[in-house]
Amino acid sequence: MILVTGATGKLGRIVVQHLLKDAAPDQIAVLVRDESKAADLKAAGVSVRVGHYDDLSLLGQAMQGIDRVLLIAGTDEERRVQQHQNVIDAAKQAGVQGIAYTSRTLKDRSTLANKLMEGHFQTEDAVRASGLNYAVFRNVLYMDALPQFVGEQVFETGIRLPAGQGRVAFALRSDMGEAIANSLLNDQWNQTTYHLTGTEPYSFEDVAAELTRLSGKAVAYYPVEAAAFEAQMIGRGVPPVVAQRVAGFMTDIKNGQEDEISPDLERLLGRRPALLGEGLRTLFAL
Repeated sequence: MILVTGATGKLGRIVVQHLLKDAAPDQIAVLVRDESKAADLKAAGVSVRVGHYDDLSLLGQAMQGIDRVLLIAGTDEERRVQQHQNVIDAAKQAGVQGIAYTSRTLKDRSTLANKLMEGHFQTEDAVRASGLNYAVFRNVLYMDALPQFVGEQVFETGIRLPAGQGRVAFALRSDMGEAIANSLLNDQWNQTTYHLTGTEPYSFEDVAAELTRLSGKAVAYYPVEAAAFEAQMIGRGVPPVVAQRVAGFMTDIKNGQEDEISPDLERLLGRRPALLGEGLRTLFAL
């Protein structure tokens, strides 16, 4: 039986939906904080187990009868490394055979500008130290985040970000969720690290050019300095700590942390993942 944590989140739901296409519902379990949000999954025959990353007792109960666990990264940035360790410990104590973690495709942990991303590497370390068979899914930046990054007025104002000419091999969340489900069902993990990326890296200048082509409206990309970008965000009422994190995120892109290309996503999907134009057409309804 496969247990998916964070199953009512965006990625978790996609993974479960694809698992249900190829596996019987009684072979799938989900860990959720709020059982009501998983009512549809329960009705479909999925085993719904209530718990959260801070409660070892509930985690232990949720792991009963489980062969493989997909640990989807928690959203509590300050506590999530310990929370992830709790899941790993509970899985090990329950005799789970394998554990997978949704990490990030960041090249060099020692030079990260956004230090919160270090938590992903720390969790990877914990997974490897567990002694369990494992898979690490290093997910590239979701293409789905582009509307948020470029802003609602992108066709009027263009794109203004401190990402320089840094490139990202964007992929859709839906493609990554499908690939992870395929691995959970079919792959024999052997201490495996997957790099789930698109087939081409794109700069925000490329994003602007593609939006121009798709919309017929001229969209320009203006690389700005991180300090000015951060100050502008704070001026719009964004808390300084959040502005600093976003600027750091963009600086990592500028420094080439996310321009890696790997065939892993395409192999797990059995087809080519969506290219930039295909994704933008859907995301912006163009």
